Amino acid sequence: MTKAKSKIEIKNKRASFEYEFIESFTAGIVLSGTEIKSIRAGKASLSDSYCYFVNRELFVKNMHVADYWWGSFNKHDPKRDRKLLLSKRELSRLFRATQEKGLTIIATRLFIAENGYAKLNISLAKGKREYDKRHSIKEKDLRRDGERM
Repeated sequence: MTKAKSKIEIKNKRASFEYEFIESFTAGIVLSGTEIKSIRAGKASLSDSYCYFVNRELFVKNMHVADYWWGSFNKHDPKRDRKLLLSKRELSRLFRATQEKGLTIIATRLFIAENGYAKLNISLAKGKREYDKRHSIKEKDLRRDGERM
């Protein structure tokens, strides 16, 4: 029996405006039962979420997963830190990169994979300056004008 393709895709739209992405990874997330049900209902937000290391393990902070409506006494904390699952090679690569000045790890997209598991796209990112943001707005406007013609 194959699983139906899920249309759940939660994006961090502000991240592409605030940061310049250098490298992207797809990570699994350790979730409880009510959290995955809430994500499948589309009740999650990635705004202001970022990743950090504790003892060579990667966690995502400020990822909001709303309370599940039908949850009982096993409800989860909506803003708790969640562990991310990556290979050792990817973790060491990200750890070395975050030691450099100006680089951080940002959560960009949360989705349900074909196998039914929740996955999180994370990106190694460098913050944009004010003039970089103006330049990206200008490029977007020019591209939109070009598409109109």
